Amino acid sequence: MSKKLIITFEGIEGSGKSFHLKNVANFLKKKKIKFIKLREPGGSKNSEIIRKIILDNKSNFNRITDLMLYFASRSENIEKIIIPNYKKKIILIDRFVDSTLAYQHYSMGINKNFINIINKNLLGKIKIDYTFLHIVNTKNMKLRLSKRKKLNRYDSFNMSFYRKAQNGFIKIANSNKKKYMIVDGNKNISDNKFLILNKIIKLLKD
Repeated sequence: MSKKLIITFEGIEGSGKSFHLKNVANFLKKKKIKFIKLREPGGSKNSEIIRKIILDNKSNFNRITDLMLYFASRSENIEKIIIPNYKKKIILIDRFVDSTLAYQHYSMGINKNFINIINKNLLGKIKIDYTFLHIVNTKNMKLRLSKRKKLNRYDSFNMSFYRKAQNGFIKIANSNKKKYMIVDGNKNISDNKFLILNKIIKLLKD
């Protein structure tokens, strides 16, 4: 189990992506496999500062400003965390380039080519090896959000926004099925944990 991969966990709010990333991190820790994990927005010190600005309920940015703040956070992570660890450790990321397309293109309507050009320039030779896309229905999403102690700005859009984002995620995943697993977040957590960890083991051995 020595492959040093970039593995991303994608999905809308309440889909279970962060929970399962933590499970994978715990698994790797027990196996004494070197890894790092980060989230977007957030990650590096500067990116966490940007995260607070983006998700603050009092923030009221236009959609392009919002997008550029996400790119700023990603740029900091790439320079300070991803590049120094690329091909040296497994890198687990909670949201990455697919989230930008799902939210900013499919939900907010920003030009797809514009987003792709900036992402391509930021990533350079960095490639994502595999993605777990977590999906969830509206009922379970609302239930899980209701249990959170505090909601941020991105937890409070209308349901149409999240449906568009999730459909966007699915479209992205279906365009390259070999590098995606769609995880049904409505199903039993233990069953999904088993599926994801089995896939992780296979990815690291192949």
